[in-house]
Amino acid sequence: MENYTMEGRTYRYYGQEAPLYPFGYGLSYTTFRYRDLVLSPPVLPICANLSVSVVLENTGLRDSEEVVQLYLRWEQSSVPVPRWQLVAFRRVAVLAGRETKLSFQVLAEQRAVWAQDWRLEPGTFTLFAGGQQPGQKTRAPSEVLSAGFSVTGTARPLRGC
Repeated sequence: MENYTMEGRTYRYYGQEAPLYPFGYGLSYTTFRYRDLVLSPPVLPICANLSVSVVLENTGLRDSEEVVQLYLRWEQSSVPVPRWQLVAFRRVAVLAGRETKLSFQVLAEQRAVWAQDWRLEPGTFTLFAGGQQPGQKTRAPSEVLSAGFSVTGTARPLRGC
């Protein structure tokens, strides 16, 4: 094998073609609503971690579980990167009519790109939070919220942090 590119070989690099059964595919017996996606800080130094919180509300009539998924998108990068990268997920049980606030950490190493070594780069990013991948079409509706953040500093090897 001489071509080691992942383009067209895994869901992360399909381009505009969506996978038949993306991560988190399935039906639920209730409905959920996402709100209050907060990224802190919205501008962070190159080696810093990002704190994320989101509120998940079970708006249906049945107690149920939801797989909350966080995806990261690089708005520009010096090397090819996935359309979006799964950076966190958690299965959460929520009683009917109740809500819960979830907190996550997105580590600096999860923003690293491969360019002969793992590197952190400054720039703008979008974080998505919801019960499915961004832009996914399913029979069971699920919201996906998004918020942007920026990373400042000079590009550096990940091991330099």
